[in-house]
Amino acid sequence: TTFAQAAPGKLAGGEYEYSRTHNPTRKAFETALAAAERTEYCIAFGSGCAAMSAVVHATCKTGDKIVCIDDVYGGSQRFLRQQVAPVYGMKPVFVDFKDLAAVEAECEGAKLLWLETPTNPNLEVTDVAKVAEITRKHGVVLAVDNTFLSPHLQTPIELGADIVMHSCTKSIGGHSDVVMGALCLNDETLYKALRFHQNTSGAVPAPFDCYMAQRGLKTLHVRMQRSDENAAKIAEYLEKHDRVSRVSWPFL
Repeated sequence: TTFAQAAPGKLAGGEYEYSRTHNPTRKAFETALAAAERTEYCIAFGSGCAAMSAVVHATCKTGDKIVCIDDVYGGSQRFLRQQVAPVYGMKPVFVDFKDLAAVEAECEGAKLLWLETPTNPNLEVTDVAKVAEITRKHGVVLAVDNTFLSPHLQTPIELGADIVMHSCTKSIGGHSDVVMGALCLNDETLYKALRFHQNTSGAVPAPFDCYMAQRGLKTLHVRMQRSDENAAKIAEYLEKHDRVSRVSWPFL
């Protein structure tokens, strides 16, 4: 937990003092995921929910509006509806992103836009680049949950997002044996605000979890390719089945 110092104030590796603040195993994972997402920075968290909480705290204050896609992960819904609104006094609004005119209307005066694409659970797909045009116009921070596609299939920063979030518990970890989250971004000021919040709140993953997540990242491309192939066969079979009325899969 606490690293040996060569002398008072001379930190190991120039930065390692206490593992809540910095840890070499965590840094190795963050460096690898930043490379995969093609970003300058990455911050690993103890869970995806912890990562989302950091984004809200770093970008918003009491009274601020948050625009969120309506078909969003249940944990995100719960956090925004039952914690952010009644406890923090912020104002989350949920919008159907199939109507981008409605999205732009709600961005007026907002501080943060939270987007999933594809969404969980209905796999609705949103054009990140078009949403990014709207958020830039209105000075809104755009955060994209990239858990479902992973950086193997989508890199939202290159499409105009400000922050990319992952629940590393899913595709990146890949083996159902680690719970983690991460944020990837390029803006240095925003990175420092997020890192400060993480350090003060203690929302960090264990070094061994970071090792496990990095192990999973090494096989991400193989696993995503195979899962895509399997999903296609299942979706095509179900689409033709006389007892199935509708299949939610973006590639049909």
